[in-house]
Amino acid sequence: MKNDRRRAPKGGRPRPAKTQRPAQKPAQKRTPRPSPQPAPTPPIDETPRVFRLGVIPGATPGKWVDAWKGRMPQVDIELVPIAVAGQRAAVDDLDAALVRLPLDDRDDLHVIPLYDEIPVVVASVDSFLMATDRLTADDLAGQVLITPGDDVLGPLDLPTQAPSFPTIGSTEDAVATVASGVGILVVPMSLARLHHRKDVDYRPLLGGRTSTVALAWPRAATTPDVETFVGIVRGRTANSSR
Repeated sequence: MKNDRRRAPKGGRPRPAKTQRPAQKPAQKRTPRPSPQPAPTPPIDETPRVFRLGVIPGATPGKWVDAWKGRMPQVDIELVPIAVAGQRAAVDDLDAALVRLPLDDRDDLHVIPLYDEIPVVVASVDSFLMATDRLTADDLAGQVLITPGDDVLGPLDLPTQAPSFPTIGSTEDAVATVASGVGILVVPMSLARLHHRKDVDYRPLLGGRTSTVALAWPRAATTPDVETFVGIVRGRTANSSR
């Protein structure tokens, strides 16, 4: 029999016989997974229309209006000024409204409280009350408190005294009276900013009555446009589910 061993080179070990490697299997092709598709965008209603939003004095819907214009460019938004005294009746003639609570006869309305405004004391810039960063009820003892005809806070139970002159009709006129050094005024901060003058200033009233701003609309008129605005106010994005 022949010897299977190969002759080793001089001075070395025998070379091992070559072994045949098993043939490799061809790589299997992977079927690519379909990429996730975005949810279909609902068709945009191009019907020309206007969304009418009532706004009480002091409310600042600017950021919501900007969001509306970006999300609903096909629907104009109209801001309708409304007085607090007539806000309940005004809501019925609008798509929605920013109102101040309490709101009478709200059983047939949807009402969403949005934020609470702190009260501030408005006084002449020369008043000693402006020498501090904040005030308490005790700081107002003996001060003449002007309550305008369009007051939104109601009775405040403060140690103040009533003015000796007739009721001033509007908050704007009351601020002008305060500027002359005759009395003080307590209003939500937004109204103090709205009617700000160089000769008056204001300070927060600790423990004072707050004023709640809310969004209201008729229950029977909850349209897709109203739902869109509610979503904007609540911070939903265009792709958020209700």
